Amino acid sequence: MELAEGTVVIIRAFDDIPEHTFRIDYIFDDCVGGYSLTGPLAGEYGEPDFDMIVGIVPED
Repeated sequence: MELAEGTVVIIRAFDDIPEHTFRIDYIFDDCVGGYSLTGPLAGEYGEPDFDMIVGIVPED
């Protein structure tokens, strides 16, 4: 999976948070940093591990 800054990905469900989209702003050694776009965390910054990414949202 090719990840880059600006890529929108799908983050798997965890705890009480459903699957949601996330825009990557930073790529670190073990995770990505950025903001949730949908779901209850919309607008919140996070750093999900690579294994939480289940897919890439195609660009229009």
